[in-house]
Formats: sequence, C-alpha cells, structure tokens
Amino acid sequence: MPLLLFILVALLLGWAFFAVTFSVVGLVLTLVVAGIIGWLADMVVPGELPGGWLGAVLAGLIGGFVGGLIFHALGINTGLRLAGVELIPAFVGAVMVAIAAEAFTSRRRIA
Repeated sequence: MPLLLFILVALLLGWAFFAVTFSVVGLVLTLVVAGIIGWLADMVVPGELPGGWLGAVLAGLIGGFVGGLIFHALGINTGLRLAGVELIPAFVGAVMVAIAAEAFTSRRRIA
C-alpha cells in the first residue's frame, strides 16, 4: 500500500511539474512572438513606440487581440499560427496599435 501511494504521489507531482513547465514555456514563447510582431510593427510605422521592448510586446499582444477580432468579424482565416499567436492578424492589429500610440503620444503641434 505505501508503494502504491508513493507511485501515485510521484505521478501527480510529475504531471504538475510538466504542466507548469510547459505552460510557462508557452507563455514565454507567446511573449517573444508578440514582441517580435510589435517590433516589426514599430519598424513599419514612422516614429517609435513608447516603452521600448515592453511597448513592442504590449503592441504585439494587444494587436493580436484587435487583429484577431477584426479578422474573425470579417471571416478571414489565415491559418498561420506560431506559439498560439495568429501572425497576420497580430501584425495588422499591432500596426494599428502603433499608429494609435504614435498619434496619442506625438509631441508635434497641430496648427
């Protein structure tokens, strides 16, 4: 009986370890992909995103959400996914976020 209990506990702890490890790795990969998409959107839009690399990651994450909503509403399915991020809708949304960020944070005077 103690051996069976030991095996059960070992299996549960092993499963918990792998579940946490793979979920953390998935989160990190998603953030890396979002950062790259945000950085690419920052390269396309004139000006700079506020916040540096954190701004690029946020633009990629928010852009993925916005672009996904827009593409889903229009019925467009690209099928290109990497680490849980749809690449084309995320890029389009990140460009929109970068344009909005540039418009709201620009220090140029409007005459």
